[in-house]
Amino acid sequence: MHMNTRRKKAFIPLVAILAITVMGFVVMLLWNALLPELFNAPVITFWQAAGLLILCRILFGGFGKGGGRREHYDREHRDHWMHPLRESWSKMTPEQQEKFREKWKKRWGKDFEFDPSEEHPGGWNDPCC
Repeated sequence: MHMNTRRKKAFIPLVAILAITVMGFVVMLLWNALLPELFNAPVITFWQAAGLLILCRILFGGFGKGGGRREHYDREHRDHWMHPLRESWSKMTPEQQEKFREKWKKRWGKDFEFDPSEEHPGGWNDPCC
């Protein structure tokens, strides 16, 4: 069992290198097939495509679980404004809550439902939105 774990750990860098290579070629092929024709952009090499992938990873996050640095900020920001809103909501009378809902429906459209006392479908800490 211990030997199997070592093999898995040795296998991970190989899979990562293979994934970066394949993704680099995909980016290169897509870039060279589309951008020179559409925007008169230059043709790029594999290494430029790999560098572009790394740059996008640094700037935007991605490539799997975690979603980059922005996810933590989004969660923190959402909690920052939702907490006072929930407190205010809990202190409102049902009439005030209904008036608030109507005001939001006028602003955001007929189908907009708002009730901060209810949990978000994935929980307010869900990184989906």
